[in-house]
Amino acid sequence: MSAVVTTTCPELELIARGKVRDLYRVDAASLLFVATDRISAFDVIMNNGVPNKGKLLTEISKFWFSFLKDVVPNHLITANFEEMPDKVKQYRDQLDNRSMLVKSLRVLPIESIVRGYITGSAWSEYKQKGTVCDIPLPTGLLESQAFTEPLWTPSTKAEIGDHDENIHPSKVQEIIGEKHAKEMARVSLELYTRARDYALQRGIIIADTKFEFGVDEDDNLYLIDEVLTPDSSRFWPAASYQVGTGQDSFDKQYLRNYLLSIGFDKSGAGITLPQDVVDNTMAKYLEAYKLLTGEDIQF
Repeated sequence: MSAVVTTTCPELELIARGKVRDLYRVDAASLLFVATDRISAFDVIMNNGVPNKGKLLTEISKFWFSFLKDVVPNHLITANFEEMPDKVKQYRDQLDNRSMLVKSLRVLPIESIVRGYITGSAWSEYKQKGTVCDIPLPTGLLESQAFTEPLWTPSTKAEIGDHDENIHPSKVQEIIGEKHAKEMARVSLELYTRARDYALQRGIIIADTKFEFGVDEDDNLYLIDEVLTPDSSRFWPAASYQVGTGQDSFDKQYLRNYLLSIGFDKSGAGITLPQDVVDNTMAKYLEAYKLLTGEDIQF
């Protein structure tokens, strides 16, 4: 089974290729989000993909869009391929089960990150400066420890090939305005808290996650892009959680750890991943899906 690392739909207008998604314009009011099997780490896209990863990410996003729909509207129109326009259906072999028809919105250029536990780049900054995104924190925190309250730690949204830049929350209003900055912070924390509490009951700790938002012509806020997937979040098995050390995970941390172990150049080009790394990455994603939804998935 080969990975779908790029899509070719000549009768649809290609707007962008992201780290994972290909984005097409369908008409004036709607776009097509296509989750390919590309995988990235440290903002670098690897040469080979993970077969069916895009389909799994789409299913996880669909689950969370439904679960969180009462917190904030989202951009999803349909993910049912039979409900897609005919101009989309002609590319069924490429797009089926990995596509979402979504509202065309103005994207707010902020990665809205919420952290419930101190790990990753937050842990690195804390060890150096006692801060996370320049937010002062109490002394004596241990790796993987839960914060008393989740932290909103936004970053800029970089172009492909560049790196997102963590910023102090106070700087967000300079980029998107005070109204949207306050609403983004409030909604992101509520989304995270709802998802965290649900996932913990299912045996998963959501250590941190990234949300993205857009606004319509009336300036209403919408949740967009992917939601609470292993690509955009850190998922830890609750059963083995232990403060003071790194954690096992159901997410891209496994891939990051592999790349670090081989001395991967974070500022260089992607590499071809060994088959066992590809297989183990997908196995972790599948396990997360089953824990969260209680269902197996068939491709």
